Amino acid sequence: MKNKIILADCMDIMKDIPDKYFELAIVDPPYGINLKGQNIIKNKNDIKNYDTSWDNKIPDKSYFDELVRISKNQIIWGGNYFLDILGYCKAPIIWDKLNGESMYADGEMAWTSKGLPKNLKIWRHQWCGAFKHSERGNINIHPTQKPVALYRWLLQNYAKPGDKIIDTHSGSGSLACACHLEKFDFLAIEKDADYY
Repeated sequence: MKNKIILADCMDIMKDIPDKYFELAIVDPPYGINLKGQNIIKNKNDIKNYDTSWDNKIPDKSYFDELVRISKNQIIWGGNYFLDILGYCKAPIIWDKLNGESMYADGEMAWTSKGLPKNLKIWRHQWCGAFKHSERGNINIHPTQKPVALYRWLLQNYAKPGDKIIDTHSGSGSLACACHLEKFDFLAIEKDADYY
């Protein structure tokens, strides 16, 4: 499964992956916040018609059980939405979006597994609508798109050379791009044909 992006439901793929096959899972599953058009700021640099029906509910416990089974360590974006399933997180990662008093979210939290560093880490990187520290001028292709620079930072700080990385909800493919640039073997899974 070296350097692949697969069009599929991640549950169908994960069931055939051996235990602890991947050293690190970096995932951004749906948060279940019922993202709707009025919650998405549509500016001239963003696609106007996002389908957000995938965000109506969070993955169930079986998703997280499979993720932990197939990976030695996990970084799960939106971890604050999954604490009932994942449990306490001693060392979250916070992405401070440096967006000041805008109407955008100030940041995002990722839950980390016990095998990763034992203290809180904060990554500061502006990401406020069209005002982005990186990827200026790029068009967002997904409503919850994250910067490639964020994933490069995660790989540089949480992965070791030779690690295999999995992303179960590839979306815009930012992690796949980062893995390519940082020279990590990866498997990315996306079930939406348009994003794939």
